Amino acid sequence: MSDDILQRLMAVLASRKGADPDSSYVAGLYRQGLDSILKKIGEESAETIIAAKSGDPQQIVAETADLWFHCLVLLAHQDLDARQVLDELEQRFGRSGVEEKAAREQAK
Repeated sequence: MSDDILQRLMAVLASRKGADPDSSYVAGLYRQGLDSILKKIGEESAETIIAAKSGDPQQIVAETADLWFHCLVLLAHQDLDARQVLDELEQRFGRSGVEEKAAREQAK
C-alpha cells in the first residue's frame, strides 16, 4: 500500500471540510454528520461482504476501496490521520494476534 496515496487522500478529505456540500460528496457527508458517515461505512462493509461471497476479485477490490475510502472520511471527520492507523499497525506487526488480544484485555 502506498503511503503517498493515503496522504494525498487525507489532504483532499481535509480540504473538503470547508467545501460546498452541493459540489462535494465528502462535504455533504461532513454536513450530515457522524451518524451518516458511520451508516455509509456499514453499507460499504455489507457490500464488501457480498462481493467477497461472490468471489469476483475485481468486485472485491472495488468494494474494499469504497470501504477504506469511507473509513478515511471518518478519520478526517474526527481530525485523525491515516498515518496514525498505519503507525498502530506497524506497532502490532510481528506480534501474534493472540498476544495482541491478550494485551488489550489486560489494558481494560
